[in-house]
Amino acid sequence: MHAITISEPGGPEALVWAEVPDPEPGPREVVVDVRASAVNRADLLQRQGHYPPPPGAPAYPGLECSGVISAIGSDVTDWEVGQEVCALLAGGGYAERVAVPSGQLLPVPVGVDLVDAAALPEVACTVWSNMVQLAELRSGETLLVHGGGSGIGTFAIQLGAALDATVLVTARAAKHDRLRELGAAHAIDYPEQDFVEEVRHFTDGRGADVILDIMGAGYLARNVAALATGGRLAVIGLQGGRKAELDLGALMTKRATITATTLRSRPVAEKATIAWGVRDEVWPLVEAGRIRPIVERRLPMTAAAEAHRLVEGDHFGKIVLTTP
Repeated sequence: MHAITISEPGGPEALVWAEVPDPEPGPREVVVDVRASAVNRADLLQRQGHYPPPPGAPAYPGLECSGVISAIGSDVTDWEVGQEVCALLAGGGYAERVAVPSGQLLPVPVGVDLVDAAALPEVACTVWSNMVQLAELRSGETLLVHGGGSGIGTFAIQLGAALDATVLVTARAAKHDRLRELGAAHAIDYPEQDFVEEVRHFTDGRGADVILDIMGAGYLARNVAALATGGRLAVIGLQGGRKAELDLGALMTKRATITATTLRSRPVAEKATIAWGVRDEVWPLVEAGRIRPIVERRLPMTAAAEAHRLVEGDHFGKIVLTTP
């Protein structure tokens, strides 16, 4: 088979479509003939040499895919050859085939195109596990989503709105109309506006109950300032750095909590639990049309370098790669 390999850490040109060995399923794995994968920022970090795959994962980028099951391990009883699926991966989605633990498979939601389904597993599992499972977002609460135009952001807005939360979002002004169409009640132009002041103004001084943050250190102090009493900050990215000072007094006064997680390196059993939660709680919302994959462009897998350049620039939603 062929896959996108990384010749050496570097720019998008380091991504090379090359012949590699075919995967074989372990006892509790299936092999998926990949129809599409989607580009995530973790793929860019891996390409740059900053985010190696966990032990045992394929060396190729790609944290999610969609396709058709072509082989099944000896202990797999709940999936069959020929089924259309999408999957959460530890790596290897940029390939013609990939071996996947069976617990990380998801059915393609009814009404979703097989290619577009590749844009769902990683964002759905990341957002649901952090925003709902850990931060316990509830109906009637206020949610602040940073990076609203990203794949994570566009999904989080839709899920928050579907759960009857009031969704606030930070993004450049050019994206605001589309974010409001997805369910955002208020969009904040972060280069020009102070999101702490905007959140306080919109909530009459109370603050956000839940904040989903991709920035990390750069936003830590302001995120705490923007939290409501009893608020929950869920950190899922470090685009603004890894280390920052934290005013514990401010956190204690608000009786607030901070969680910080990464999905890729979690044990297989934990990923399976998350995938089951997404299937039970999120897929019905997708099938009802309340959440949809937001795909800006489809490109052939051999154009992975171009896809990475698009994600490094200004894009909206997900970029999807399709196999030849």
